[in-house]
Amino acid sequence: MLLIAQGPNPADTVRWPLPQDRTVVLGRDRDCWNVPWERFLAHRHAEMIVRSERLRVRRIGGSTNPIYQSGRSADSFELQPGGVFVIGATQFRLTDDAAVPVRPLAEVREPIQSRTVMHRELDRLAFRDAPHRLDVLSKLPDVISSAVDDPDLFARLGDMLLAGARRADAVALVTVEQVLHWDRRLAGEGLFEPSRRLIAEAVTKQNQTVLHVWGADQGAAKTSHTYTLSGGFDWAFCTPVPGDACAGWGLYVAGRFAGVEPSTLLAPWETNELRDDVKFAELVAEILGAIRQVQVLRERQGVFRRFFSPGIMNVLSGQDAAHALEPRETDVTVLFCDLRGFSRTVEEAGEQLLPLLNRVSAALGVMTQNILLHRGVIADFLGDAALGFWGWPIDHPGKAEDACRAALEIRQTFERIGQDRDHPLFGFRAGIGIASGRAVAGGIGTTEQAKVTVFGPVVNLASRLEGMTKLLRVPILIDEPTALALREHTSPDVLRVRRLAKVKPFGLGTPLVVTELVPPESRDALLSHADITAYERALEAFLEGDWNEAYKRLHQVPPDDRGKDVLTEFILKNNRTPPTGWNGVIPLGSKD
Repeated sequence: MLLIAQGPNPADTVRWPLPQDRTVVLGRDRDCWNVPWERFLAHRHAEMIVRSERLRVRRIGGSTNPIYQSGRSADSFELQPGGVFVIGATQFRLTDDAAVPVRPLAEVREPIQSRTVMHRELDRLAFRDAPHRLDVLSKLPDVISSAVDDPDLFARLGDMLLAGARRADAVALVTVEQVLHWDRRLAGEGLFEPSRRLIAEAVTKQNQTVLHVWGADQGAAKTSHTYTLSGGFDWAFCTPVPGDACAGWGLYVAGRFAGVEPSTLLAPWETNELRDDVKFAELVAEILGAIRQVQVLRERQGVFRRFFSPGIMNVLSGQDAAHALEPRETDVTVLFCDLRGFSRTVEEAGEQLLPLLNRVSAALGVMTQNILLHRGVIADFLGDAALGFWGWPIDHPGKAEDACRAALEIRQTFERIGQDRDHPLFGFRAGIGIASGRAVAGGIGTTEQAKVTVFGPVVNLASRLEGMTKLLRVPILIDEPTALALREHTSPDVLRVRRLAKVKPFGLGTPLVVTELVPPESRDALLSHADITAYERALEAFLEGDWNEAYKRLHQVPPDDRGKDVLTEFILKNNRTPPTGWNGVIPLGSKD
């Protein structure tokens, strides 16, 4: 017996002769049978042993990734020759034939007859055995939707083609370059090589079903195995699968005359022996293409919904999404939001980490919901922090206001639920930093893996501003470009800003003017318009070195306002006297 491992690429093939009554292990360890391309294979993944012409397979405890057999996860099972199991993207097939699967070969012999089936040509003709064919077809949508991966889907389609194409002796799912999956009605008859010429004509040139018949001159044909499927087959047809989701795919069906006159395979469709098999394959191809296309669109939308607001989703659905998601340099507003009280909660949780994870997930949900609600894009999660941004893939002048609206909603939500002892987020608060500037945004990463994110100094600045909220004792800090955009375009009835201080963050050489984002004035608001005006006048006096005036005006601000503490404490620390060479900058230590 032989175990053949076939990966996603034609070159990814390994075969092992299976010893009788001796256990072998599939895995990455040195003493195991390894498939180097399969990243989901554990160090010791499965034990296998052949007994009584059957292969017994058992998943080893500790191997994380499942083994799929007949489309279902299975920890132990038995296979007969022709049986298949799947790990990751690799299919393992048991065979009692020692042949090695090879690439399709170009025929040296032309077919006796080639026939192209025009699109919808067979629609007018009913199945001769309609109940059976329609029963098989009715199961196809479930087969496609329930497949765990492509190898599993290919194996299921092979079974269906053999069940529905009654004259077929062999079937395959193919492209011009490779055989994605093959199967034979009698597993012991060995491997075969679909005709490259036939596949190319059907899938690439005609984009329609093409039938080749070789066997009318059987004497010459039997002298060479290169005229079709490794010899022994008299006819084959290939049906292209429509749709971008299956681009380049074809369903390949082959068989023998089996006592039927060759002329009946070349006759008009009304009396043609292959009519029902061709019609069945074309229906399978159409259903497969349509359902796969819907699956791809749903998967793409499902992924996008995790990152994009509904408004952006509507725009993306009307254009080439791949092009729209390409990274590019653009002006963005970035929001960085981090939890407060999380470290203490982790210490108190002890070993109860799963409930804590659920609480963190709920907190991140508050952040992401408000980012998406205000037309933002989710860029990343960093532990207990979320990164969102505005200005890509759609730029709009109100991106700074949208980001700040989201920040205020996040702040108010945490303030409300953080006081409810019965709420999972009790005790959690959030610090938020917002910055605007130039960045690269889009699908950033490698060819193997990429994610939607944003990259540039403005991202680092937003993170630093969030860290400074601890030192400056306010919930939300924004940079100068964001504050300027709000002052010019946003009404104080929506949100307000308070220029807080000019600081030099730890580790940075350039001072920053930082501004607090404040909710609109209301009966419950801590700061009135007059309070903000008094504070900003105190700040002007502070910057100019008139600290007595600054100190006096700071006392006009409500005592519960923590934002004034930094100026007040700095003035008192220096005995109300500006240091020599005063430039208005308050040096900040590290946030730790």
